[in-house]
Amino acid sequence: MDSIVHYHTCPCCGGKNISAVLSVKDYTVSQDTFQVFECADCTVRFTQDISDEANIGKYYQSENYISHSDTNEGIINKLYHYVRSITLRNKYKIICTQTKKTTGSLLDIGAGTGAFANFMKSAKWTVTGLEPDNTARTVAYNKFQLELKSPPELFNFPENSFDAITLWHVLEHVHNLDGYMDIFGKLLKTGGKLFIAVPNYTSYDASFYKEYWAAYDVPRHLYHFSPTSIKLLANKHNLNVTAIKPMWYDSFYISMISEQYKNGKGNLFSAFFVGLISNFKTLSNPEKCSSLIYVMSKK
Repeated sequence: MDSIVHYHTCPCCGGKNISAVLSVKDYTVSQDTFQVFECADCTVRFTQDISDEANIGKYYQSENYISHSDTNEGIINKLYHYVRSITLRNKYKIICTQTKKTTGSLLDIGAGTGAFANFMKSAKWTVTGLEPDNTARTVAYNKFQLELKSPPELFNFPENSFDAITLWHVLEHVHNLDGYMDIFGKLLKTGGKLFIAVPNYTSYDASFYKEYWAAYDVPRHLYHFSPTSIKLLANKHNLNVTAIKPMWYDSFYISMISEQYKNGKGNLFSAFFVGLISNFKTLSNPEKCSSLIYVMSKK
């Protein structure tokens, strides 16, 4: 039987001023509905009554969960792969710019099927990848000959091991939030950088689609971050947010899936329009993008 995690205090800041704000359906696997709560103190949102770490895996068992299956079926997944080829280069440029290195040691947490880890390895970085899903690790090995490690290895690395640590849409999945955030500062070398990409529920597309916003992705997404909550979380763990970078394509990709959830069918025109408005609002406020990359360094 599953052990259910029910939060009585905020999992991000520990505050007690929490309340339900949305009911969101799991469209990917279970079709169950989950309550999303918000903390009035740090503004993070989180999914209530989730399965514990040992039992959450059943909610990832779907051919539609692309980060594990690497499926190329359907127009949305085809677009995902096309855009991924562009974003891999963008991530590489951000890492080199922020670390001031063209090669170095990199830890990729939640490596999925290994596309990013392989890209960085091809660019002469020394890459270590962690991935909890057996299927994804198998795909990474068969496709890229990458031997990804399991997540508990995170706590076995020596201190000051990495020039860069990356989590691309991973932190929102991590049960042991404080444990992970604590270890990052220890693993970074002097001058090293932590890169955390997460969806942003304060974006226009999130406010437009509300409970149908695909990036809530309950119950796999345990937390739903705002820029304010990320900055407070970083400070709590002796990290500084030194830069915030928009992920421009995410607003379109998330809107396409959200259209399906909201209307029962895709509407590329409507999704493109919502994504365009979301990105337009980001021009005046970079913290309003659908997804954001937070660059952090240790204090």
